Amino acid sequence: MVNATTKTIELADGRTITIETGKLAKQADGSVVVRMGETMVLATVVSAQEANEDVDFMPLSVDYREKFSAAGRFPGGFLKREGRPSDEEILTARLVDRALRPLFPEDYHAETAVMISLISASKEDLPDALTGLAASAAIAVSDVPFETPISEVRVARVNGQLVVNPTYSQLKESDLDIMVGASSNNIMMVEGEMNEVSEEEMLEAIRFAHEEIKKHCQAQAELAAELGIVKREYSHEKNDEDLREKVKADLYDKCYTLAKQQTTKQERTAGFDAIRDEYIEAYKEANAENEEVDIELHEKLIKRYFHDVEKEAMRRMILDDKIRLDGRKTDEIRPIWGEVDYLPGSHGSALFTRGETQSLTSVTLGTKMDEKIIDNVTVQGKEKFLLHYNFPPFCVGEPRTPRGLSRREIGHGNLAHRALKRMIPEDFPYMVRIVSDILESNGSSSMATVCAGTMAMMDSAMKMKRPVSGIAMGLITDKGSEKYAVLSDILGDEDHLGDMDFKVAGTVNGITATQMDIKVDGLSYEVLSQALMQAKEGRLHILNKMMEVISEPRSEFKPNVPRIEVIEVPKDMIGAIIGPGGKIIQAIQQETETVIAIEEVGDIGKVEISGAGIEAIEAAKKRIKAIIALPEVGEIYKGKVKSVVSFGAFVEIIPGKDGLLHVSEMAWERVESAEDFVKEGEELEVKLIGIDEKTGKLKLSRKVLLPKPEGYVERPPRGDRPPRRDGGHRDDNRRGGDRRDFNRRDNDRRDNDRRDHNRPRRDN
Repeated sequence: MVNATTKTIELADGRTITIETGKLAKQADGSVVVRMGETMVLATVVSAQEANEDVDFMPLSVDYREKFSAAGRFPGGFLKREGRPSDEEILTARLVDRALRPLFPEDYHAETAVMISLISASKEDLPDALTGLAASAAIAVSDVPFETPISEVRVARVNGQLVVNPTYSQLKESDLDIMVGASSNNIMMVEGEMNEVSEEEMLEAIRFAHEEIKKHCQAQAELAAELGIVKREYSHEKNDEDLREKVKADLYDKCYTLAKQQTTKQERTAGFDAIRDEYIEAYKEANAENEEVDIELHEKLIKRYFHDVEKEAMRRMILDDKIRLDGRKTDEIRPIWGEVDYLPGSHGSALFTRGETQSLTSVTLGTKMDEKIIDNVTVQGKEKFLLHYNFPPFCVGEPRTPRGLSRREIGHGNLAHRALKRMIPEDFPYMVRIVSDILESNGSSSMATVCAGTMAMMDSAMKMKRPVSGIAMGLITDKGSEKYAVLSDILGDEDHLGDMDFKVAGTVNGITATQMDIKVDGLSYEVLSQALMQAKEGRLHILNKMMEVISEPRSEFKPNVPRIEVIEVPKDMIGAIIGPGGKIIQAIQQETETVIAIEEVGDIGKVEISGAGIEAIEAAKKRIKAIIALPEVGEIYKGKVKSVVSFGAFVEIIPGKDGLLHVSEMAWERVESAEDFVKEGEELEVKLIGIDEKTGKLKLSRKVLLPKPEGYVERPPRGDRPPRRDGGHRDDNRRGGDRRDFNRRDNDRRDNDRRDHNRPRRDN
């Protein structure tokens, strides 16, 4: 029998989240199934009993995968099987990793794997908002050491109201979308995008999320208590407290002195390495004859303890002396310079340098044919805006070559993408691809990408709603006091040694994207508020520097940009434009040397025409407008004879619209046979002289466009013709008359036929 244990969390709108354990994956150290509606997520954790030798960090791996079977779908591709994780799966795994990692004990170094799988999916309840809760709950019901349960929720603002874990439909209508990870007491992680919201509005959303997360953490604690979970004992570090104190006493002053010298990143790194290496060599020489000292072990310990001394010296310098590693004030931004149109072959380009961080960014404008097709388990559609971020090893002085795309590159690129995408005009017809190559890095290359991306888009002549800039904020706190320092435009070392990495991007009107990782407990909302306001001042300063390089979008696209025009047509005319088997649209593209894409949007069709020059586009546009134009009586058309019959010819005056050119309308003189007058495929000018009100058939004339022959006598209408000699009308027999007379004549004709048949032949 299966003895499953379940906890239920009720949301404010009546929906529920359930946590179930004891039914699935029981050989893992911990496993749970988290369910909301029809969406179900399975999370497991397995942690090695012992740490590998010489490991002095937390080797945590978080993996998230979506099964296509969860939504009753087949994977694409030849193999019809899930392959490598998509960008969206990697981004979800990163969100969970960032919230979990700080809460493992500092001295716990056993290899740990957290695996999260989407096993059932609905079209409304999004799974990524459940993954943080599922991962934490799996650890909570295991014996793996963990300081406190956490959870993650998504908060959206829909019609002015904040909503926890919104549905997919609600999310499409929101102007704020953030993921928040937290414990009962502390915010751990924030990431999301907004439509130019204020700092106060963002703080309100974080507080709103935290209140919901507290309920999730309480449910996990109750579940663990009900199961009687006891965390394992471990011993993963060998320490020598006397050696730790000796290293600090011997090297702290040297590290502090070097930190205050305001050197470059490379000089500072080389200086600290030299202090450490010289100390290790001196220690080895001093203890070479001492058999009680394990030199190899002590060398490893010295390196670990030196790192702590280096970190403490730099933190105390900032807190006590208000001096940063490069000599700046806490709210001071590094020197900025930039350049646009640096790459003549691109459709737009920019070089943005802030201190020792540099991004070379290009913009490529494409047509609808270049759109990215999204075919994920829960989301399908197309993406018109792409941003790709590259972080080659040389940008930090590493002597190696790249081996594929890293998760870090996907995450940083996604943040910049979210910062910029809402500022692209809705009616911008081009597909946009931004590529940011980081050429130097010492602090917040993702925010440099935002700045360079804005400048490059303006260089491409995109009329952005408003330019966007970004800044990375840091925080140094003193655990023994209330002293802290908020740092603007942090260096890489300040990120590493600090307690917070807070990236904020936005316009003059408000925030468009943010990402925050907090590494310290008990961070107050007052400190967060100060960091946000200081970030606002910093990003506006950076924005002003960008505007000195390029203050407004270029007025014209560059010559190598494909020209695009979009026209709207009635939905029922799309078929006429495409033609049978696509013949008409293919002919237009071939003859005008353009590319045409058609999309149905509601009751209209959007026709995108792209080509190398405006002349080609105008030619294609003229052809399409002729197809959708309604024929007008009195208009003259140059048509093509589609078929010829005995009584006339059918002429196509616009694609898909044929009219009858009767023999009587071909010429002023009498035309005995239409085949003798026109040939199939022949082009000729005709005038539309009528449209049948009931059938919609078109009546054409050619003779009205020809000069009337001299002496031509107009044939009078039938009703005005002279009477016959017998006093009757010439065409009485055509007008019907008395039905009895008609029957009498018909019977007389049949009697005569019978007599003729029975009459004897002359040759008999």
